[in-house]
Amino acid sequence: MPDLRFDTYYRYDDLTRILHAFAEEYPQLVRIESIGRSHEGRDIWLLTVTNFASGAPADKPALWVDGNIHASEVSPSSACLYLLQTLVTGYGARAEVTRCLDTRVFYICPRINPDGAEWALADHPKIIRSSTRPYPYDEEPIEGLIPEDIDGDGRLLMMRIPDPNGGWKVSEQDPRLLVRRDPTETGGQYYRVIPEGRLENYDGVTIRPAPRKEGLDLNRNFPANWRLEGEQKGAGPFPASEPEVRAVVNFIAGHPNITGGVSFHTYSGVLLRPFSGQSDEAFPPEDLWTYQKIGQRGTELTGYPNVSVFHDFRYHPKEVITGAFDDWMYEHRGLFSWTVEIWSPQREAGIQEYKFIDWYREHPLEDDLKLLRWSDEQLGGKGYVAWYPFEHPQLGRVELGGWDHLFAWRNPPTQFLEREVARFPEWLLWHLLISPKLEIYDASVTPLSDETFLVRLVVHNTGWLPSYITKRALEKKLVRGVIAEIELPAAATLVSGKPREELGQLEGRAYQPSAIAGWGAGDTTADRTKVEWVVRAPQGGRVRLTARHERAGRAQTELELQPRS
Repeated sequence: MPDLRFDTYYRYDDLTRILHAFAEEYPQLVRIESIGRSHEGRDIWLLTVTNFASGAPADKPALWVDGNIHASEVSPSSACLYLLQTLVTGYGARAEVTRCLDTRVFYICPRINPDGAEWALADHPKIIRSSTRPYPYDEEPIEGLIPEDIDGDGRLLMMRIPDPNGGWKVSEQDPRLLVRRDPTETGGQYYRVIPEGRLENYDGVTIRPAPRKEGLDLNRNFPANWRLEGEQKGAGPFPASEPEVRAVVNFIAGHPNITGGVSFHTYSGVLLRPFSGQSDEAFPPEDLWTYQKIGQRGTELTGYPNVSVFHDFRYHPKEVITGAFDDWMYEHRGLFSWTVEIWSPQREAGIQEYKFIDWYREHPLEDDLKLLRWSDEQLGGKGYVAWYPFEHPQLGRVELGGWDHLFAWRNPPTQFLEREVARFPEWLLWHLLISPKLEIYDASVTPLSDETFLVRLVVHNTGWLPSYITKRALEKKLVRGVIAEIELPAAATLVSGKPREELGQLEGRAYQPSAIAGWGAGDTTADRTKVEWVVRAPQGGRVRLTARHERAGRAQTELELQPRS
């Protein structure tokens, strides 16, 4: 077993070493490849995990799992590593893991954005949203506040500056905590609070954030519903313009056996599903029902609620986001895809009922006190730093302190990391095992004469999802039906039938009602189909029958053509 710990966050070289060690130690289950290079030239590693002895990966239904598309969201890489460890140690020891890897495949990309992660994990971190590529302009900012570790202690805190027109004051409940000044209040000690950092060309009066030199958001660069930068900040110059996104899009588009996707992010402790930009009413009803069922199972297995981005996770009620991975997977690939936001400091502090984004706009003071107590009791006081004086090079005497967001919020503190990422493998296994699975139901040869034979092949979908996955895939004609092929022995010819037949789609069990009622069609055989050929084979021999579906896999058998005795 590779030397792997879940009380640390790995930088690129160590992550690369660990991933290659898995492939070397478990060659029967793990293969590694680079699917592209980042802006700075680092390989983007992809692991294919399956039992290679039971068939080629391309002939099995697959689930895509990725992490760390956003620079400082490094615990998603750990979630991918934990899944990898669960799979290789569980194969042969756990029935569900063994069945899954014998019949299906995981494609795991632990770190889509290695450049940004290196900045976040540096001894003196620099926090950006996504790619390190300058955008939209290749210029250093000439003025404004540039967030950075100004006192060199390895933390990115806040700065509070005494200001009679400041909006914050010291809380009466806890002197470390700042609370909002009352709307009509005067005569107290007030503060202006800004991120820790330096000021370029400070005029002694105005403080504004400097424009970000690195303004890309890779999760706004996917093709579905992509908008220009003026409409969607961070979108990039055109869809999939960035090498990291292009690598992911190319791989997924080139692997039609992928039946779903899960992208790990931080933070909020929630399972997010499309749409990002429109109401649930835009879904085909069957797709919405199925999304809700998959999400409910995710909630049961992970403890995370499952919600719609549009209805429950918008940054502003009048704004939407576009160009996101899960929207692209659903709209352009016709697949059920999720964004998992790992970690909830609020829930850790005992704040159970809160609205994810709205909480940052408005929440009770008691929530802040609970979070402070959690920092004191569970983080040894390191989450929230008491204010301390600092002589700022431009502002003079200020105080540094407040939440160490990189430590306590953006990712789980390392003592909680394993517990948090251990939530997900069971749901990911379940998510893959519900995929459609093409299998042979019956195959037979019936002699019609000394030289002619009726060959029959019956196949069915043994998975829960239909072969096409979503109604959206049918609407947009994204997926072919089942293909049946026959290979004849020497000197044999087809009397009727074609060498290749397209048999349409196969339903699964996803749309069965919750009870056997007195109305409806009952259980039909829409999950099953057949094809027949009449073969003339004077010398007998063997026919090979193959059924394949790009999402449901491949099934194959051989039959003997034996003349009547």
